[in-house]
Amino acid sequence: MQCRTSPNSLALAFVALASPAMMATAAQAEEQRTGEVLEVPVADNALVIQDTLITAEREARQALGSSIITADDIKRHPPSNDLSDIIRREPGVNLTGNSASGARGNNRQIDLRGMGPENTLILIDGKPSSARNAVRYGWNGDRDTRGETNWVPAEAVERIEILRGPAAARYGSGAMGGVVNILTKRPTDELKGSVSLYTQLPEDSAEGASQRANFNLGGGLTDNLGFRLFGGLAKTDADDLDINASHANSALVAGREGVRNKDINGLLSWKLNDEHRFEASAGYSRQGNIYAGDTMNSNGGSDVALISSLYGHETNVMQRSTYDLTHLGDFTWGTSKTTLAYEYVRNWRLNEGLAGGPEGAINDSGAAMSRLRNTRLNSEVNLPFAVGSTEHVLTLGGEYLYESLNDQGSFRPQSFDPSGSGSDAISGFDRSESKMTARSYALFVEDNIVIGDTTVTPGLRFDHHEMFGDNFSPSLNLSHKLTEALSVKGGIARAYKVPNLYQSNPNYLLYSRGQGCSVEQTNSGGCYLQGNADLKPEISVNKEIGLLYDRGTWRTSATYFRNDYKNKIIGGTDVLYAINSGRRVTEWENAGEARVEGIEGNFFIELTPTLDWNTNLTWMLDNDNRETGEPLSVIPEYTVNTTLDWRATEQLSFQVAGTYFGKQKSPTYNYRTQENYDQAAQQDVEAYGLVDVSAGYKFNANYDVRVGVNNVFDKQILRGGNASSSGANTYNQPGRAVFAALNINF
Repeated sequence: MQCRTSPNSLALAFVALASPAMMATAAQAEEQRTGEVLEVPVADNALVIQDTLITAEREARQALGSSIITADDIKRHPPSNDLSDIIRREPGVNLTGNSASGARGNNRQIDLRGMGPENTLILIDGKPSSARNAVRYGWNGDRDTRGETNWVPAEAVERIEILRGPAAARYGSGAMGGVVNILTKRPTDELKGSVSLYTQLPEDSAEGASQRANFNLGGGLTDNLGFRLFGGLAKTDADDLDINASHANSALVAGREGVRNKDINGLLSWKLNDEHRFEASAGYSRQGNIYAGDTMNSNGGSDVALISSLYGHETNVMQRSTYDLTHLGDFTWGTSKTTLAYEYVRNWRLNEGLAGGPEGAINDSGAAMSRLRNTRLNSEVNLPFAVGSTEHVLTLGGEYLYESLNDQGSFRPQSFDPSGSGSDAISGFDRSESKMTARSYALFVEDNIVIGDTTVTPGLRFDHHEMFGDNFSPSLNLSHKLTEALSVKGGIARAYKVPNLYQSNPNYLLYSRGQGCSVEQTNSGGCYLQGNADLKPEISVNKEIGLLYDRGTWRTSATYFRNDYKNKIIGGTDVLYAINSGRRVTEWENAGEARVEGIEGNFFIELTPTLDWNTNLTWMLDNDNRETGEPLSVIPEYTVNTTLDWRATEQLSFQVAGTYFGKQKSPTYNYRTQENYDQAAQQDVEAYGLVDVSAGYKFNANYDVRVGVNNVFDKQILRGGNASSSGANTYNQPGRAVFAALNINF
């Protein structure tokens, strides 16, 4: 039975929450990527409320599973294009595809603690970025998307905050693995600006080169009015069409796709008085691909000649527009933040097949536009108070979200569609309706309680979804200082994720002629996979416990985490019924349980006042479906990141950074067809390492340059295909490349 919530009661709740107060006026400590507890630095003269950072991660200050990447970190190790290049160097972070199938293997996205990209919530300035939800969701859980970390130029970022584990649960659906918050630079009192140029040239001419040019401008227009404007152009070329030919196991296995980026974003900040500030921002980004020949099944679809002829062309364009209005309040009794945000995503692409081997391969049937609209109202109040010697920071908040997706390309009529009459009809299926909508509401409460050397943070989030009813997400985090140097921290939370707008729509229909169906079924015409409006949300109970030891010039930490995952949504294999053609009907279903567990460690030492060494480790102990034993995503058994930073003089600096990836094991079982992969296809990716070196020189306050070599020892991996033919060998690791970056400040 579907639960309904009174619109009047929700309206009253939001009126109450929109009253002033959000963040505590007292500065709160956050944990740096090195494990250090510190205040997060901000730009000089940044317009903030009482120097208190208004961020979505503030309440995670007691969590071990948090990291911060600063603008200086990005400058010392600039990404070639996508911010995921630097985010993946943090503990608990991997780059992987949407599923273990290996489809779209080079579209690697941020994966936190092995929970997969779809369970990682990406925020930009505290607001969710959801553009990938405008991209069709495939049978195996795949999307042809680059994710959400390439909407902001690297030089426009003030810092990136990464939150893993139980403390992320209070952000609601999609944060079961964690949250990444990309925070852009704030306006300053004085007019300042910068121009940044970057180029990367690979040694192997078959690999795509990268270039970008960005600008930042900001300052005060009057005593109470400030602005910030950034923009950029970037291009990464596609790998050669035949880059994997000597290594591939099927007709056309593509390398890395190229992309052209265009970004512009502006913000106005008006301080009405000491208690009220209003902000308005708007942004537009365009990402056009440079096609490299990829198809979902890495087989060239049904027309290899057509796929090859499209190489180097733009076959899909993602356009993301955002408009935000924010009120910030700063009062003697608390602070507040209320934001109304609108996100509009247009996803134009050439049509792809929706059945069999050609599923996910471009065909000659034209193009279509998918449109995603998200309207979000969010409000939080934060009330500091004391009861005796016990200090509290009570957070109350609420959220409203309206989602609308109209994907005419994925809902267009197909030759395999049932006739729709009599016994040749599929229940609830209607191709004439391609629009999907959903409304959800949330209320949450959290209390940060400080009792001597102990901090306890209980929390509760209540969500109501108009299709999937009510969900409660309780959480409890604790930190205790055992000695001046040693602290123990831990937490437990229930997190969840609602079905996406494809999985839950009965009008979304995929078809296989037989080879993509379960071998447990008698093939007499193939099988359908239909959206299911009766799905349950995915649930995960996340736990962590760890120790932090800080001796000032050196510090270390270790965290054990475990996520017990149930109701994971997959393409079902149970036959509901067969229509008169003999074709069987299955639907998306909630599968059994899964478990993810591992260890994160960090060690930092100041070797000299000018030489720092920082190392982190992620070791995955478990990451599989309890029923099949198959991995949720293909990630390394362990990852070690180590960085040596030397500030030789005030002008000259050097960095050596290395990453060592453990073995990536091949999937062995295809749940979709319920059979084992061929032994020859079960290829592991053996452990390997990458080393990057760079040097920077600051000529004066206005000019600085950095040059370097990525992948010094030229460790290159060529893609073999999908998991069905190549196991874990489903992506390209580019070889050695040189880069140069120039920053001009004015």
